[in-house]
Amino acid sequence: MESIAAVFILQVLRISVPYILTSVGAVFSERSGVVNLALEGLILAGAFGAAVGQHFTGSAWVGVACALAVGLLVALLHAFVTITLRADQIVSGIAINILVMGATRFGLSLLFGSAMNSARIGGMEAPSLLLDPLFIAAVLSVVLGQFILFRTPAGLRLRAAGESAEAVETAGIDVRRLRYSGVLVSGALASLGGAFLVFQQHSFTDNMSAGRGYIALAAMIIGKWNPAGAALASLLFASTEAMEIWVQSGWLPSQLVQSLPYVITLFVLAGFVGKSTPPKEVGIPYGK
Repeated sequence: MESIAAVFILQVLRISVPYILTSVGAVFSERSGVVNLALEGLILAGAFGAAVGQHFTGSAWVGVACALAVGLLVALLHAFVTITLRADQIVSGIAINILVMGATRFGLSLLFGSAMNSARIGGMEAPSLLLDPLFIAAVLSVVLGQFILFRTPAGLRLRAAGESAEAVETAGIDVRRLRYSGVLVSGALASLGGAFLVFQQHSFTDNMSAGRGYIALAAMIIGKWNPAGAALASLLFASTEAMEIWVQSGWLPSQLVQSLPYVITLFVLAGFVGKSTPPKEVGIPYGK
């Protein structure tokens, strides 16, 4: 029989997977110079793609492929609007979140005859969380993300695009290509987070991302635009969410318990945001 501590730790790890994948992806986007406020929509798009893919084929791996395809498509839209058209990155992110929310609701009605939830799916079969391919992907995203960003020439160029785009262009490197790659990595990882979420819940429900994209963004900031730091912050937020589940049957009002992760996010973010230094040119469109 597992101890209470072991059960709690496994619950924290399970909850943290979408946060880790999404926050690490956000690091790549913002290090390249693009604010990705569309994380909420990317998680939702990935979850919907995974649900539809597995429902119609019976394969979780096809679901993952569909999640990636849809996530990359949404990320490409955000990249085109903000990098090519040089539109406001915050506005684009919010607009995409609203667009994806409406599109998935329409997709539910069209494919499943309900605007609230999909048919039940099997999810990703794994003997334990630690052997779940998407959990392993989350761990690898941190390790590889840290290595690529800070130990490779490609990572150096990506970070330089967010610090001084003009200097990068002067060196003969295409800034827009670097920024596109950062946003697309963000889209891929966030969509995998959505796939994990829908596989764990075994169905897609309307707006099931439930603010996870914004919490992942906060984790990235608290983690100082660093994959390892973002992952640690994600574990912190996952712990508060796990605590919420454990104390729901206690004496505290349910509304207060349910708001706990968001309240803690605000307090932690307020304490850290002034101490975190973002890339110098993040959010600033670049044109030759």
